[in-house]
Amino acid sequence: MSIWEYANPKKFTATVTPIIPWAFGIGLGLLVVGLIWGFFFTPAENRQGESVKIIYLHVPSAFLAINAWVMMLVASLIWVIRRHHVSALAAKAAAPVGMVMTVIALATGALWGQATWGTWWVWDPRLTSFLILFLFYLGYLALWEAIPDPDTAADLTAIMCIVGSVFAFLSRYAAIYWAQGLHQDASLSLDAEENVSDVFWQPLVLCLVAFGVLFVALVLLRTRTEIAKRRTLALQARQRRAEVRV
Repeated sequence: MSIWEYANPKKFTATVTPIIPWAFGIGLGLLVVGLIWGFFFTPAENRQGESVKIIYLHVPSAFLAINAWVMMLVASLIWVIRRHHVSALAAKAAAPVGMVMTVIALATGALWGQATWGTWWVWDPRLTSFLILFLFYLGYLALWEAIPDPDTAADLTAIMCIVGSVFAFLSRYAAIYWAQGLHQDASLSLDAEENVSDVFWQPLVLCLVAFGVLFVALVLLRTRTEIAKRRTLALQARQRRAEVRV
């Protein structure tokens, strides 16, 4: 079986339909457990106090804000190379979810910054690149809405996605490249010495998995909706052409 079989809209829809409710259920269950564990059963941190618990919303949302754009980039490249409509629609479907994650990351980051730095915002390299990434999300969605022809819209948004990937990359690595930034180092790392302590790390990983599963569920649901919408528009266009011939 080839993965490209799922580029067929009917097969994709038939495959993801039974998966979506399970993904929502599992994701919501994990999120409830992770947030209750993190907010109510972990201690205050020595330097940041209770404000450190924002990590359970901030880190997963920031992680998905960046990786949603990466997913959009991969889907856009598949569209450009192989012209599979499902991939273009999947990129379009992921954009609003990624944008919401970016808003959550910016908002929780502002709350955390106020508690830690004494200010809601600083022009820190990572924060600035995140704000620019949010503007790219807005521009990406606006471009889809502004162009009536879906294939042309998919082509132009794919180009925009490639350009915006620079800021997704900077959002991930800015704190490493510009050490003078106020933003703390990564909370999760392949280097165990850079991770937060286990008492915070364990519920954080659970929240991260929960956000990831919910992201998959939302993207699958929205992609299925985009396929149905495109099919409806195609049928309406065919009906109008038939009426004109008559």
